Amino acid sequence: MTVKSLIGGHVSVAGGLATGGLKYMAEIGAEMIQVFVTNPRGWALTEGKPAEDAKLAESGVEAFIHVPYLVNFGSPSPETLGNSIAIVRHTLRRGVETGAKGVVVHTGSAVTQPRDDALRQLHDNLLPLLEEIPEGGPDLLLEPMAGQGAMLCATVQDLEPYLAALDWHPRACVCLDTCHAFAAGHDLAAEGGVKETMDALHAIAPGRLKLIHANDSKDVCGAKKDRHENIGAGHIGAEPFGDLMRHPAAAGIPLCVETPGKAPKHAEDITLLKKLRDG
Repeated sequence: MTVKSLIGGHVSVAGGLATGGLKYMAEIGAEMIQVFVTNPRGWALTEGKPAEDAKLAESGVEAFIHVPYLVNFGSPSPETLGNSIAIVRHTLRRGVETGAKGVVVHTGSAVTQPRDDALRQLHDNLLPLLEEIPEGGPDLLLEPMAGQGAMLCATVQDLEPYLAALDWHPRACVCLDTCHAFAAGHDLAAEGGVKETMDALHAIAPGRLKLIHANDSKDVCGAKKDRHENIGAGHIGAEPFGDLMRHPAAAGIPLCVETPGKAPKHAEDITLLKKLRDG
């Protein structure tokens, strides 16, 4: 019997990490959540409130943390690299404190330096953080990007050299964003497109997929633009999300919406995904 995937969303934590996050979770009908524990557009190492951390950890809710968008282990800027190391280390620690299952990080860009140099830099600076994760702590989930600019990892195939640069560390896992994959050229809307993409992912990184960001796309396949749309309202369409949940490589893997709008729209997206899962 196939294990059903939990379906949820990125939630607001206004009012407290657990108090606000679990309230928003209930409001949108989510079965799992993703949160920020720091300013997503800054470098501040925000400390948690022990009572809120404990409440989330003891809730039994499957939770994931997304690191700030500025993180880039491929950056030629020593300042960006140093800040990236500090905030990922901090967020992994916050993951331990809150009982999070995974910490999601974007796979970054070489910006202006050669790709090989950026991957070497990734090895030297991210691998030690993977080594620091305690037993029972969160996995680090690598999220491939939409392919714009000098991105180090966009297609599923790009995961092979990226994971190799991390010595295939067992705590280096994957978060697949459907909008990013579509933008990078995986035609999830085409007949057999989901199967082809997921088969390739399973062949390259079996057992490493831990989270799916379920987002439709405002732009066409291969556009290399990271613009999320509500489920069924974009160029991917609703049905491929059902195909995705039925693929063996996605069995039991949670789906998290990061779609436009506020709670009512997120509730609609989650309801639609549940219908596709349960139908």
